[in-house]
Amino acid sequence: MKATKKEAISQPAYWADACRHLVKKDRVLRRLIPQWSGEALRPRGDAFATLARSIVGQQVSVAAAQSIWNRFALLAREVAPARVLRLKIDDMRAAGLSARKVDYLVDLALHFDAGHVHVGEWAGMDDEAIVQELMAIRGVGRWTAEMLLIFHLARPNVLPLDDVGLARGISRHYFSGEAVSRSEIREVAQAWAPWCSVASWYIWRSLDPLPV
Repeated sequence: MKATKKEAISQPAYWADACRHLVKKDRVLRRLIPQWSGEALRPRGDAFATLARSIVGQQVSVAAAQSIWNRFALLAREVAPARVLRLKIDDMRAAGLSARKVDYLVDLALHFDAGHVHVGEWAGMDDEAIVQELMAIRGVGRWTAEMLLIFHLARPNVLPLDDVGLARGISRHYFSGEAVSRSEIREVAQAWAPWCSVASWYIWRSLDPLPV
């Protein structure tokens, strides 16, 4: 789905400072960051759509997630709770969504439609408090909540340990392609703090030419 004016937000104010820190502290990012000079995370401006996109992207490649999302967004016309609740299950399945993901998207829409998600209070909440609130929704695990922290709220120091792409990128750039454990990801990320979100964005970008 093409970004709308509502969704288009400028890059985080901290981005340049984060890049300077990462270039100094990490040999891999010293090489990767200049390759995308002038590019940065552009936070999405709608919490519901961001969570919906994350659900669609669970356990599939970036390319597959984008393809399914494009079909789903075209079907909904506007990715909003009320619109999703009016969609037919068969049509959602035909767009490429599994039965489980259809259930998750419907439950997400129900939570937003009923006002159970306190979006207006997130600015005053820490990362973990937001994660715990979101994990009360079916299909929203820690990974999905962390994607919202990064791609909607632009929180600077999120390390999504369960992200397949991040693990693959760290394996490629730091461990010569060998599989990596969560503890090894944490070890690599020690040099990234307090800008783990920024470092993760560049690792993701190194795997796929499309902006994350």
